[in-house]
Amino acid sequence: MIVLDEQLLGRGIENAVSHWYPGAVRFITDLRPGTIIKDEAIPTLLAQESEPTFVTINISDFWQRVAITERFCVVCFALPDSTADEIPPLLRRLLRHSDWDTKARRMGKVARITADAASYYTADGRIARPVDGWKEP
Repeated sequence: MIVLDEQLLGRGIENAVSHWYPGAVRFITDLRPGTIIKDEAIPTLLAQESEPTFVTINISDFWQRVAITERFCVVCFALPDSTADEIPPLLRRLLRHSDWDTKARRMGKVARITADAASYYTADGRIARPVDGWKEP
């Protein structure tokens, strides 16, 4: 399951991702309807789901801050709000990468993606490493 941050509502990102992603695509608000979800509650909600990949543009609250576990993955896009439409193709590119192409391979990782760079850290350390082979296509 791909879970999109509420900041991505109303942009059609869920439709674009649904065209190529075979699993469910939801918003974080779907996991606890009718309530306000604070950023600090998101890891707990994600851990209750079956291996979700959380997608956000909220770099400041998630990159090297989120309490990551082997139960979920977080993908942070360091993109301006105005270019959020770049998220679906960049996410697809990441999820096609051999180190990220299955749920098992991406669980416990937090990625930071820009238009031309990608790095990540894992649950066992917060040392950022480059995603191998991530260069301009």
